[in-house]
Amino acid sequence: MLLLLLLLPMCWAVEVKRPRGVPLTNHHFYDESKPFACLDGSATIPFDQVNDDYCDCKDGSDEPGTAACPNGSFHCTNTGYKPLYISSRWVNDGVCDCCDGTDEYNSGIVCENTCKEKGRKERETLQQMAEVTREGFRQKKILIEDWKKAREEKQQKLTELQAGKKSLEDQVEMLRVVKEEAEKLEKEAKDRHQKLWEEQQAASKAEREQELAATAFQELDDNMDGVVSVAELQTHPELDADGDGVLSEGEAQTLLGEDTQVDPTSFHDRVWTAIKDKYRSEVLPTPPASPVPDLTQPKEEQHPVPSQPMEGEEEEEEEEGETEEEEEEEEEDLQETPPPLTPPQPAHPTKEDKMPPYDEQTQTFIDAAQEARNKFEEAERSLKDMEESIRNLEQEISFDFGPNGEFAYLYSQCYELTTNEYIYRLCPFKLVSQKPKLGGSPTNLGTWGSWAGPEHDKFSTMKYEQGTGCWQGPNRSTTVRLLCGKETVVTSTTEPSRCEYFMELVTPAACPEPPPEPPTDSDHDEL
Repeated sequence: MLLLLLLLPMCWAVEVKRPRGVPLTNHHFYDESKPFACLDGSATIPFDQVNDDYCDCKDGSDEPGTAACPNGSFHCTNTGYKPLYISSRWVNDGVCDCCDGTDEYNSGIVCENTCKEKGRKERETLQQMAEVTREGFRQKKILIEDWKKAREEKQQKLTELQAGKKSLEDQVEMLRVVKEEAEKLEKEAKDRHQKLWEEQQAASKAEREQELAATAFQELDDNMDGVVSVAELQTHPELDADGDGVLSEGEAQTLLGEDTQVDPTSFHDRVWTAIKDKYRSEVLPTPPASPVPDLTQPKEEQHPVPSQPMEGEEEEEEEEGETEEEEEEEEEDLQETPPPLTPPQPAHPTKEDKMPPYDEQTQTFIDAAQEARNKFEEAERSLKDMEESIRNLEQEISFDFGPNGEFAYLYSQCYELTTNEYIYRLCPFKLVSQKPKLGGSPTNLGTWGSWAGPEHDKFSTMKYEQGTGCWQGPNRSTTVRLLCGKETVVTSTTEPSRCEYFMELVTPAACPEPPPEPPTDSDHDEL
């Protein structure tokens, strides 16, 4: 087509006689020697009524060179430029619509013929476009060759990975068996260590209970006759069962069972279990180290010499004195009540409560199991990476990158266009996004959907769908139109409809095969 446009000026030099406003392609309908038949077949008129400034045909075909028919068309020859049809209403309206001025032949307006200059600029533009097309198509052929080589390499790599996958799967399965066996031995060793420690803990606890029971027995055995009687138990009212604050003889007898007195063995086996939670030792706890006196509290022993109190002050002092006596009595009662006979609880687990480090043999099993786990996990990761590489290669090899794979180079690329407000990012065959220029999170304008060009030019348009949803609207989507160019760049982006975006991507892959270059003037001295 570009070649035809470049050759048109040579053809326009041929002039055929015909009525004003009639294109060359229709000149045979206007034969002066015959009556004129309207092109729509509505009527036949004498030829001298053609262009007589009166509309005889319904389609206006009898007045191609006048403004008589509002639905008629005037043909601008525009020799040296492109022919043009204008409405008959514009003929002789005082405005130069044809670059050759033929539409204003009877208006009194002198139109400058600008067709030659317009033709020159048009040819320059067409030549530039032809140059871009030729260069873009040259690059396109390189892209096609590059994809052929890359596809062969990827196919070879895929074949190698698929062959190595079976071997790696076998290795992973073998390492799984080794790991499970090592973990089994590890668990058995840990269980043995745990069991031994728990037995030691139980023995230690039993020993402590024995010591507490023996201490309590000695405290209860007031007469030191080697047995504890009902009366001796009654000296500890905290063992009261019915909550009346007194351990009755019957309650004491219940604790002793059928016996009236118990020896140390029976006391430990039967009585101590029943009373150990309530029993309070007669041994007072060791007083803590003298704390630093609180200077904010008044010292009890230092009483200032009171001045002669007033009558009201005397009553207040008497009340305060009674209150202090009550508090002192309560403190004495608390001091008289011994604390429970329980060992002091440490702030942190003692060495006995914490399981000791594993012995050398157990640690050997643990280390062996960990090493087996590490090897298995490493092999499993390698297998997953290989499977992912296989999936990616299969997808890329089977992807529709155009008739000859010319668009494949876009697969791993992204292109940006910055506007006043946003930065648009197009990653072909993946997604389109929009991010505020001054910072913020990107918005998904659509992920790859399909080629969406017309049937005869399928690969001229891309469609990206299912982007981020608009507020009370559809999901965002983007249509990308591909244009021929020597470089790959996003040239424009618009939002023609709410949540529907339109982009233009210039790429050599979109360049069609150009026509042969037109012959130079030196090759044709004559037409």
